[in-house]
Amino acid sequence: MTSIISLKNISKTFQNNLTLNNISLDIAEGKITSLLGNSGSGKTTILRLIAGLEKPDSGEIFILNKSVTKDEKTIIPSAQREIGFIFQDLALWSHMSVYDNIAFGLKLKKSQNIEQKVVEILKFFDIEKYRNSYPNQISGGQQQLVAIARSLVLKPKILLMDEPLSNLDIHLKEKMRIQIKALRDSFKVTIIYVTHDHEEAFSLADEVVMVEDGKIKKLENYQ
Repeated sequence: MTSIISLKNISKTFQNNLTLNNISLDIAEGKITSLLGNSGSGKTTILRLIAGLEKPDSGEIFILNKSVTKDEKTIIPSAQREIGFIFQDLALWSHMSVYDNIAFGLKLKKSQNIEQKVVEILKFFDIEKYRNSYPNQISGGQQQLVAIARSLVLKPKILLMDEPLSNLDIHLKEKMRIQIKALRDSFKVTIIYVTHDHEEAFSLADEVVMVEDGKIKKLENYQ
């Protein structure tokens, strides 16, 4: 199976604490891979390294078969990695409408046909009626959809999700899991999903990776 991301012998230390200890991991293209582990195990650090928000102390990261961390001359910045990142707190801009939140990245990239692209993704997620609303005026589930739409409107090849459902009730979580699976197929995107919830990991992912004390254990496929 083709790997879209490869981590080779990656270590990372924060404030003299070893967060990742010489880990290697291949992420399969077109699949949902869940990173499962307790708080502080290193899951989010893996996402941030893949996204380019942090640099490894040692080792190398390959995305689409291209090294993005080999040396200072070849480091590929976050904005050029074709990656979407959905943070645990969603990081929606409270002073911007739903429309403007989604359009923000397109405007930064000076994309063409911004109105058309935003309207299309609003329709896809069935949130057109909230286009002029602000994040504090819509429900938690609707905020989740806005955050996902904001990432996917940029057509990333990889979508990183850091415990995005942790603040939702159980029924909304189940609904969102189904929608996330559908996203993989509709947008042809590879998803890496961080969670501490065993049930969530195994019900959602094609492959589960345990992260424990900065080391990883790759488990069997479950779907």
